[in-house]
Amino acid sequence: MSQPRSLLQRLRGRAFALAALACVAMAVLPSQAGPRHKARAASTPAKQVARDGETEARLIEVYRLIGAGNGRQALARAEALVKDHPTFGLAQLVYGDLLMAQVRPLRQPGDMPDGIAANGAQALAELREESQLRIRALRERPPAGAVPSQFLQLSPSSKHAIAVDTSRARLYLFENSEAGLKLVADYYISVGRLGIDKNAEGDLRTPLGVYYVTSNLDPRSLKDFYGSGALPINYPNPYDLRRGKTGGGIWLHGTPPNLYSRAPKATDGCVVLANPDLERVIRTVEVRSTPVVIAPSLRWVAPSALQGDARSFADTLAAWRAARKSGDVDKTLAFYTPDFSANGKTLAQSVPQLRTELERLRGRSVELKDLSYLRWTDSADTMVVTFGEVPAGARTGPVRRQYWVRQGSHWKIFFEGVIG
Repeated sequence: MSQPRSLLQRLRGRAFALAALACVAMAVLPSQAGPRHKARAASTPAKQVARDGETEARLIEVYRLIGAGNGRQALARAEALVKDHPTFGLAQLVYGDLLMAQVRPLRQPGDMPDGIAANGAQALAELREESQLRIRALRERPPAGAVPSQFLQLSPSSKHAIAVDTSRARLYLFENSEAGLKLVADYYISVGRLGIDKNAEGDLRTPLGVYYVTSNLDPRSLKDFYGSGALPINYPNPYDLRRGKTGGGIWLHGTPPNLYSRAPKATDGCVVLANPDLERVIRTVEVRSTPVVIAPSLRWVAPSALQGDARSFADTLAAWRAARKSGDVDKTLAFYTPDFSANGKTLAQSVPQLRTELERLRGRSVELKDLSYLRWTDSADTMVVTFGEVPAGARTGPVRRQYWVRQGSHWKIFFEGVIG
């Protein structure tokens, strides 16, 4: 007859068993250099029912309880979390740590015996990085009422906007109303395996710039790899093309059923969210009118700080409109760069169309409706401008999108197209 095991023995056995299981799971995780459609975990798919942000909030509560020295309650919350979301690798790691802490002090997150940890070193490092990024993003909140500096002015027709701060692995979702932009949610995200600043097809990087959601793909038409759906964006945009960037197929999408979240750098260039978070984004945003800014880091400013730049650019746009009203082709062409191109046509090749447009206007004034200015500054200072051009006496007109670049003290158009 065996002797009853002490509490310490039971905890130790459970802790090491969990650690061993965690390492087994990590050992089967594909490396980031693996084939495109492999997942980071291979456990049995589990049905996840959660509101957007709820799962992360439960994890952060576990961290809070740990910080408050309430290990017993933290352990109970972590156990419940992994029971509800067995594919949430970071939650499993925290749960394992809390069990391990019952038998010895922890040295660091994911504190497994050295020999075991070595077998899953890469996956363990990714989970630690994910943990740090989630905690940092929730500790260092955007200033109240502040907005990313790229959102100089948003049309009322853009009901929502998205900004991604890749340095924080965070996507911020805004509501746009008469009161201005309001941050309504933010989520952990993953980006390209080799980082950001996409330059070429297959470089495994996430693009940086100002984009728009172009469509909403039905998840039933997609592989499980993409999770709850996908929102493609218009990479490469005209500014990307002007700089010779290549590639395409950049989406905001979800995770496979057997994976709650992916490592911070794990995609082929897309921006990936947990499925409950993506579902909220998909339910919220509208195709074509929702801008998506992807930045290496966001600069948060008070909306009032943007008004001066918005007014200054509005003056430039008013001057361009006045030139068109005048019907003077040369005066209008002065607003375009020599290397202007649109739809495969150079500036010289576009002159006949411009002349036709000006003749059609015949000096009538043109109202610019639903104006949006989004500024993007890297090696150049650019502005993405969208508006409806409605001639006097007409009820509707074409929706134009222009890309401007600042050359010295002047703004010039290097791309112009009709999008609706």
